[in-house]
Amino acid sequence: MLKFGHLIKAVIAAGLTIFVAHAAQAATSETVTKPAIKARLLTVQDGIAADTATLSAGVQLQLDKGWKTYWRSPGEVGTPPQFDWSTSENVANVRLEWPAPLRFTAFGIENFGYHGEVVFPLQIDLKEPGEPVSLSAQVSVLVCSDICVPQTLSLSLKLPKGSGLDRQSGELIAAFSRKVPLEDKQAGVETAKAYIDDKRTELIVDVTVEKPLNTPDIFPELGHGTALGKPDVRVSEAGRRVWARFPVLSFNEETFDRPRLTVTDGPERAFAVVPNVVATALVPPFSIEALAPGLNEMIWITILAFLGGLILNVMPCVLPVISIKLSSALKLGNQSTAQVRRGFLASALGVMAFVWGLALVLFVLQRMGIAVGWGLQFQNPIFLAGIIAVLIVFAGNLFGAFEIMLPADLQNWLSKKGEGTGYKADFLTGVFGAVLATPCSAPLLGTAVAFALAGGPIDIMLVFTSLGIGLATPYLIVAARPQLVKHLPKPGRWMLLLKLLLAVMLSGTVLWLLWIMFSLVGSLATVTVLVLALFLLVLLSSRGGALRLRILGSGLIVSLVLITPVALVQVPEATATSSSEIGWVEFDRGRIAQLVSQGQAVFVDVTAEWCLTCKANKALVLGREPVLSVLTADDVTAMRADWTRPDESISRYLSSFNRFGIPFNVVYGPNAPDGIVLSELLTSAQVIDALTTAGKTSSLSTRKQTAQ
Repeated sequence: MLKFGHLIKAVIAAGLTIFVAHAAQAATSETVTKPAIKARLLTVQDGIAADTATLSAGVQLQLDKGWKTYWRSPGEVGTPPQFDWSTSENVANVRLEWPAPLRFTAFGIENFGYHGEVVFPLQIDLKEPGEPVSLSAQVSVLVCSDICVPQTLSLSLKLPKGSGLDRQSGELIAAFSRKVPLEDKQAGVETAKAYIDDKRTELIVDVTVEKPLNTPDIFPELGHGTALGKPDVRVSEAGRRVWARFPVLSFNEETFDRPRLTVTDGPERAFAVVPNVVATALVPPFSIEALAPGLNEMIWITILAFLGGLILNVMPCVLPVISIKLSSALKLGNQSTAQVRRGFLASALGVMAFVWGLALVLFVLQRMGIAVGWGLQFQNPIFLAGIIAVLIVFAGNLFGAFEIMLPADLQNWLSKKGEGTGYKADFLTGVFGAVLATPCSAPLLGTAVAFALAGGPIDIMLVFTSLGIGLATPYLIVAARPQLVKHLPKPGRWMLLLKLLLAVMLSGTVLWLLWIMFSLVGSLATVTVLVLALFLLVLLSSRGGALRLRILGSGLIVSLVLITPVALVQVPEATATSSSEIGWVEFDRGRIAQLVSQGQAVFVDVTAEWCLTCKANKALVLGREPVLSVLTADDVTAMRADWTRPDESISRYLSSFNRFGIPFNVVYGPNAPDGIVLSELLTSAQVIDALTTAGKTSSLSTRKQTAQ
């Protein structure tokens, strides 16, 4: 059976062969003009002949330059055109066809629609064949540029009895009928598969066709309310196979049935197919031609990863790392060059071991469809509890509260830095240094990690290896030139003062981690973990025959171990609203489009309690003048996304920008609907410049001059 769009073409072709040059008045309605859009009705027939039972027609929309409207599946922030024919006369049914759409980006979301001109082909069945027809349509469309404006257009056209065809209208309708997608069998589709992971975070499609494709694009439909990110599209097998992966930014389970795909290849080729949904991820095609540019890109990404890891050594969040490095150096004064080299190489290996382990865990979680990112282990209260306990033991040892009286192997796994020739402590120093470096995303690091997590296992391993080498560079420098250690002052009283200073620094780290724990799971769990760690410290501090204290402590520890899992899963009550002068509103990606369409500039801050760089940005830039005045202005909305606890909507928002770590800041506005992404370390001039570029008010320009 011929598809409706091709039936139209057949009717038009047949009709035009009998077209008479003296045809009646053109079969078009009056053009209705609204801001940014014009519309009219078109029909192939000038009149209703005696045997006419159907009309070939179309609704023409003409959009001003820079304006767009939407397809039937518009994305999360759009609205498809609506057509109401209820006031028409002698009309039994109207069937509308959708020409293949184009892709455009708005507010960071991929949208499908039209710009310039579009004609929607119609087939109109008459109630009474051969009788006059009155067509009346209420067309509701959303047109968008820097802002979005809903418009309603009333179109009407009367066709009396008569004969004749309108060549110009017929050719225009036929041209857009050729843009209506063919069904899969008519288009020569051989196979079509789709995979959606259980977490609804990605859609992968794989289509093979008989006729090669040149520059294909794919437009998935997953139901109303679903938003997709920019796809990764690959073509192989001499153009006969197209593979694409789409990040799913939001998903509406209620409207989802099964995927439908529209594939285009230039302006004249389009087909639609309902793919078979498969249970396993579809592997992308491999092509030697695509490998060369990928290798070039990989070289630059690994360089960025190395520099990002190197910068982590001087970031504010790495202060605890520096303290651990210094404490490990206290024992090196009388060691040989070979021992010094092996000790620092062991620390470097500890860094690499953690980084490789993290890469493996992130890859496994990614394959399981779980949101992954840099520093996300600090969202896990079990991880925090373990780190807090270990650091309290470290600090207690540096304060001189105890000498570890445990089996020799276990001594090296905790905090003994004194005698002995083993390198487990050096290795562990590197591990903990890397662990405590991860809450922050250094400049350049976000780009590298995003590339890795968006790729495959080779991408992840190369990027994380380069990152680890950068983070381990201080250890490697000393390992390369062990004589540097000989320049340290000789052992003396200064070592006691240094140990005390390092103990205080580690205590500050413990307080910071306890605050993160409190933000995650509330006071009960935080106190539980603190008491557990302190009793562990008491046991280690016990001397000689203090058996009763040991028994009491052991009993309490057992009790705490039993109640800790319960405490850690409790979610704290909502915290009080911040006393910040900035009126932060809760993150809502859908609201961004609404605010921008109203002329607002929107500053989005993705932050977390465990992110020290985020806190530095807040204290040094966002909470100070002149940025403070800008963010509290009437024409600016400050929107905060709190990622302290796992949040799927925030994870998907970050992944839409190919980001997997924080801090992350982006500015939207009438002049920047897709957003201006800022660097990890903010400056006042950078924030105000982005707001000035995105906004449209003179007040922002004035504040920019003040900042400079």
